[in-house]
Amino acid sequence: MDASGKKRYALLLAAKDSAYVKKIYGGYFNVFVEAFGDEGETWDIYRVIDGEFPGVKELDGYDGFVISGSPHDAYGNDPWILRLCFLLQTLDAMQKRVLGICFGHQVLCRALGGRVGKAYGGWDIGVRKVWEVPSGAEVLAFSERTGVEMFAIGDHVLGIQGHPEYTKDILHNLIDQLANKSTIDRGFADDTKSRLEGAEPDRGFWEKVCKGFLKGRQSH
Repeated sequence: MDASGKKRYALLLAAKDSAYVKKIYGGYFNVFVEAFGDEGETWDIYRVIDGEFPGVKELDGYDGFVISGSPHDAYGNDPWILRLCFLLQTLDAMQKRVLGICFGHQVLCRALGGRVGKAYGGWDIGVRKVWEVPSGAEVLAFSERTGVEMFAIGDHVLGIQGHPEYTKDILHNLIDQLANKSTIDRGFADDTKSRLEGAEPDRGFWEKVCKGFLKGRQSH
């Protein structure tokens, strides 16, 4: 909470803004605030991928943190990823609320003692996943391809493999980018986009899960 009494949150951005998101939304920061923010709150951004981190003395002033997705491996040893792991261990010790999305879900798991690595079941939500959750964690959701879609530790840590912040147009653009780079097959991309038609993310559900968690309005 800041000096004015407003709730204060921080986005730990682990990816560069895509050209599309920057043009349409002004950057991922605005996408996250639109998805998870409420009127009257203060939101800050730390571009951890560029080595920008909050200072230790600043941490206590925040009510919660969100770790974004990233094209990088959560099990990698890039200096910024190792520094992020240390920060997440510190936040866990402080019992600060931390929401991890995709890469954030994975690096949160790694930092707290779980095991992450490559996914070998084909393209689903990503090419990396959580293989083993940290001690004391609870698996909240799983699928046939992904054994840990969501996990929680107490009432202060929540990891989600998917991207609840994404709108349908962002998903379409991402799928096109992956197909253009031959990361996924064009036929698969077109089929996935077709299945997304009429399947706008359920904002009500994710508000209940993610916003409820961050604001401490309810348990997961």
